[in-house]
Amino acid sequence: MTNRNAHFSFRGLGYYIPAIVAAFAVLAAAFLADVQKRRLEEEYLRSSTTEQLGLLRSRLLGNILGNVKLVEGLIATFSTEPGMSQQRFSDLAGRIFRNGSELRNLAIAPDFVVSLVYPQKGNERSIGLDYRKNERQRAAALQVQVLDRLIVTGPVDLVQGGRGVIARYPIHVGKDNGFFGIASAVIDLDKLLAGSGFKDDMRLAVSISSRSHEGGNARTFFSTPAPVDTDPVVMTIDIGHEVWTVSAAPLKGWRQPSASLGAFRAGLALLAVIIVAPMFWVGYLMKDRHRHIIALQDREERLETVSQRLQLALDASRVGVWEYDCESDALAWDQRMRELYGVSPSQQACRYEDWRKALHPDDLKEAERAFAAAIETEQPYITEFRVLAKGGGVRHIRAHGMTYRTSSGAKRIVGANWDVTEDTELQAELLKAKLTAEAQNRALEDARRAMEHNALHDALTRLPNRRFLDQQLALAGDDGRPLTLLHIDLDRFKDINDTLGHAAGDEVLKQAAGVLRAHVPAEDFIARIGGDEFVLLSRRDPVEADFPALSARLIEAISEPMAIEGHDCRIGASIGIATRNDAEEPAEQLLVNADIALYEAKRRGRNRVEAFNDELRLRTVEVKRLSDEILRGLERQEFRPFFQPQFDAETLEIVGVEALARWEHPTRGFVPPDVFLPVAESLNVVARIDEAILEQALFQTIRWEGLGLDIPRVSVNVSCQRLHDDALVEKLRAMNIRPGSLTFELLESISFDAADDGLKRVIEEIKSLGIDIEIDDFGSGHASIVSLLELSPKRLKIDRRLVQPLLESVEQQSLVQSIVDIGKVRGIETVAEGVETMEHAELLRRVGCDILQGYAFARPMASDDFLAFATARAWMPANPTPARAS
Repeated sequence: MTNRNAHFSFRGLGYYIPAIVAAFAVLAAAFLADVQKRRLEEEYLRSSTTEQLGLLRSRLLGNILGNVKLVEGLIATFSTEPGMSQQRFSDLAGRIFRNGSELRNLAIAPDFVVSLVYPQKGNERSIGLDYRKNERQRAAALQVQVLDRLIVTGPVDLVQGGRGVIARYPIHVGKDNGFFGIASAVIDLDKLLAGSGFKDDMRLAVSISSRSHEGGNARTFFSTPAPVDTDPVVMTIDIGHEVWTVSAAPLKGWRQPSASLGAFRAGLALLAVIIVAPMFWVGYLMKDRHRHIIALQDREERLETVSQRLQLALDASRVGVWEYDCESDALAWDQRMRELYGVSPSQQACRYEDWRKALHPDDLKEAERAFAAAIETEQPYITEFRVLAKGGGVRHIRAHGMTYRTSSGAKRIVGANWDVTEDTELQAELLKAKLTAEAQNRALEDARRAMEHNALHDALTRLPNRRFLDQQLALAGDDGRPLTLLHIDLDRFKDINDTLGHAAGDEVLKQAAGVLRAHVPAEDFIARIGGDEFVLLSRRDPVEADFPALSARLIEAISEPMAIEGHDCRIGASIGIATRNDAEEPAEQLLVNADIALYEAKRRGRNRVEAFNDELRLRTVEVKRLSDEILRGLERQEFRPFFQPQFDAETLEIVGVEALARWEHPTRGFVPPDVFLPVAESLNVVARIDEAILEQALFQTIRWEGLGLDIPRVSVNVSCQRLHDDALVEKLRAMNIRPGSLTFELLESISFDAADDGLKRVIEEIKSLGIDIEIDDFGSGHASIVSLLELSPKRLKIDRRLVQPLLESVEQQSLVQSIVDIGKVRGIETVAEGVETMEHAELLRRVGCDILQGYAFARPMASDDFLAFATARAWMPANPTPARAS
């Protein structure tokens, strides 16, 4: 046991094996004793239960037989007096009932027909009952005759209420003892059970069930509130027709705790402790003794290991150990110390002077002072110094030491020295690298700041950019302080870029930025957010700052001439102002509101200031709602063509119709184009509207032709968006349009002078499909006549603004005449729109206009209305003039 390697199995449990074996043996014995005790208790309970149940069964059977015997005596008397009267029967039966029996009633049924009954009260209707005709009692009654013996059945639910047991007796009379009839006696079951001791407060859990001799399911007709446990004591009672099964068990079951079981188990436990505890204590003492032996061996091994490790550590770290005797001035050095200080191994003893001579002259004074102070104060000796090597080099030495006193009271100091030259040189290099890294970090930080500044500022004007503005708006948050934003857009800036070049445009932007800096207070934030747009963000009080006046001064300053590359350049500015009045309104919404105000300033003529207000807000909301409704209207096909006929100026016959877009709004009714077209253009859905009108117009022309109305051509407006649709030509080609039956009206404002080659190529491809080109609103745009003639249109539509003043203005007549003459020279038909009166029509006919269109003849109308109008021909005069007739 003294061998530390002699480990027991199970992690030291070997010491307790005898105690564990004894414990298992004691536990097994206690368990067997407990099982035997419980088995004896259960046998006692079963014996007691059997005894009590037997007593109850005897009482119940005795009560049943007693009642049966009482009735048998009466039946024996009746057999001798078969002609017994009801009064005689009642007297005899009354004596039986007065004896305290459980009988409820008694009936005599000669030939199965009830003739006598007791008691009569309450049973009058039983007189004359024929058992052979009664479905419920016929089988039992006939069985009495067949078996010729007493038949007891039950329990049964009685018609009078309650439960009962019915005893049926055969009656024999005469010398030949022939079958006369039957007698039925009803025994009250509840009284029978109560009189036999079967009650709810019994000391047993009891249940009684009944099963017929013929088989079938058992039916329980009595049970105590406490259920009968499994494996009960069972006894049977054969009452004749049926067998009653009586089951009983203790109220608390067979495994109910015994009053003496606890004390018995406590005694067993105490006995087990007395036997096992001393054995475990002996095992513990053995284990503790072995543990102490192993601990001593471990300490010896650890001490030896520490000594070896210390020596290995000294050898590996090249640390030298020394000890100095303060009184004798003796200095003990190990081999490593001699190597550090260059002392020959042959030198027997070392002295303080050997250490002092090796010190670097610059460190001598400080080294001696630190050594003397450590000896005097007896504090830890920790220092560094340099020593001169024999080769002329310098070594860096780190010295640690501790003062102590011997048993005789002599003061000594012991310590260690090690060479840290490499560490010192490495630290110097690391320090240099650190300084270099710090310088590089400062350079990187400067570069980062410069990059961050460049990322947040515009490179051209050096003003904050859109990203910086977004940060400022996010910082503004919802603190409730006033916040005002001015959105500034330079007017005519594009003209300078187009005429003088982008370099001049950049210079304009720089000077405009300088103007803003000069006129805006320092606490306000100015940013260039793109192109020629600037933003001013201010936290000043709007009333005190008077931003409309500031905006007017900015416009005036920006409008001053700027000297750019020898040119005096003049620009203007439009400014939109928005102020946050609601603390819950997000700061980012300010830019949207200011942009809306800027748009309003440009719409009203530029070079002005507009402030965002409720009216603009409502207008914006209305435009947004109208935009949504337009998109929804396109999905629901609410855009319909209205048709305005075009008439030959000479014959007044219909030579064509113009399909005009109308929006049939579900709640507003028909919305005119001047309301929805500007919004549709901003949504880029004009091309979709044009396509929808074109498809419906072509469908109506086919429909009219099927109804007998031949319209030579239909004109449809085509927007610039539609012309730039890459799939337009393919869609038109797929429609198989009859040449000459369709005309595309192009606005002169499309600016054909600047039209690219792609647009001109699309127009030529459209013409190649047999679709005519017509210039709409001719005379209102800026296109040159040369570019229009190069387009080779089929017709020119004279703008209504040129037609309406014809009757009052001779100059206007000459202008219209010139347009007609140009058309005739080039073989181009002319169409006059806006013909309001017949005088206009007559004058236009005289100047040579080919086609007339206007309210003087017909307004735009729906398809069915136009069909009725064209069929009725109500516009034709009753007596046409000769010129027209010709």
